[in-house]
Amino acid sequence: MAFKRSIENQLNRWKLSTTRKPLILRGARQVGKTTLIRDFAGTYAHCIVLNLEKPADRRYFDDFEDVQTIFEALFLSHNIPSAAASNTLLFIDEIQESPKAIQLLRYFYEEIPALHVICAGSLLEFAMQKVHSFPVGRVEFLYLHPLNFQEYLEATGKQALLQQLQQVPLKAFAHQTLMDAFHRYAIIGGMPEVIKTDLEKHSLSDLSIIYESIWGTYKNDVEKYTTNDTERKIIKHLMETAPLYLDQRIKFQGFGNSNYRSREVGEAFRTLEEAKILRLIYPSTDMQPPLKSDLKKAPRLQFLDTGMINYSLGIQAEMLAMDDLNSAYKGAVIPHLVTQELISLQSITAHNPNFWVREKAQSNAEVDLLYVYKKLVIPIEIKSGSTGTLKSLHQFIDAAEHPYAIRMYAGTLKVEEAVTPNKKPYWLLNLPYYAGTALPEYVEWFVQQIASVS
Repeated sequence: MAFKRSIENQLNRWKLSTTRKPLILRGARQVGKTTLIRDFAGTYAHCIVLNLEKPADRRYFDDFEDVQTIFEALFLSHNIPSAAASNTLLFIDEIQESPKAIQLLRYFYEEIPALHVICAGSLLEFAMQKVHSFPVGRVEFLYLHPLNFQEYLEATGKQALLQQLQQVPLKAFAHQTLMDAFHRYAIIGGMPEVIKTDLEKHSLSDLSIIYESIWGTYKNDVEKYTTNDTERKIIKHLMETAPLYLDQRIKFQGFGNSNYRSREVGEAFRTLEEAKILRLIYPSTDMQPPLKSDLKKAPRLQFLDTGMINYSLGIQAEMLAMDDLNSAYKGAVIPHLVTQELISLQSITAHNPNFWVREKAQSNAEVDLLYVYKKLVIPIEIKSGSTGTLKSLHQFIDAAEHPYAIRMYAGTLKVEEAVTPNKKPYWLLNLPYYAGTALPEYVEWFVQQIASVS
């Protein structure tokens, strides 16, 4: 079962580009990279698929030194005329198994530009470190994430609901149906195999084996991430304990009640970042773009997929019974998922979002997310409750040079005039949780709405 992915628009753009370069598709294991490209291959007259984990496929790069010979050997063995290069896709899967193949990508671009080349693989970041002369400027990158909520609606056959979500502003009658669909998505997450199994079985108990398989694969990969036993032990410790810290900022020193030093833990976390299993989300103190991450301050943990973390925490059954998931795992699940939704919109870059902090004596404040729109940095709080509970957001607004703020919650879409305790008026866009993937459109709509009445 191949799900329609929003990144397909970028693939089609790449295919039609006159300046097309070999494309490297990056992303964690089991987010659907191979399935996506195999499906995309159907738009070509010819396709050559190589899996470099197989010696028979890897031999093309082991046996030959130049891409022209590789090209001729591939087309000959697949019975494709060389004149058909412009309508042929060469898909090199698991390319991390051959640093030489990565290095040769530049020559496909320079010597056989008519051939369409896409590569994918797991642990690519580590493989690229072993390439003596990486083809900088001769390749393009795209990033694939777990399915976001819009992709989930498409995958589950809720196209009419997806159309409602994509209408800005949203019609009120669609709210509860969207909340119901988002509730299930928030519990199970966006890993393709999980969604496929849920569609077939619709039982959380049937998903356990899938979560265990995926998480087990990541744990087994530890051997490939590390160079010694100490590193292995630290990474295994992080993978076992890190989900427990979903609700708080972390410190490296002694993480997870261990005796590990700050430098050791920091390096292990960065290894897991390179494997795309998690991200370190750092705060910023900036109130104007560009935002700069303050690497001296404690970060938050952002995992690849919220459903995976819900499973590892054992809270999925509990979440089923909740009307408002705002309280799930100390209020941490929904902010984590909304952040995951924003990350999913980035297919061209791997930029991490920021949250905002002000750390002063007796005046600490922390806003969940910052969103840059033109010259504005707009604060986003992710919580239900009255506007009076938005203390950190109010501190941001008091110091900001603009009157825009966003609160994501379980309620309906509305824009309201509000005022901080210091009597500064501002406009608050109240946006349902499920609209995270539509945030760019809503921010533009929100600012334009206010400009039209000001």
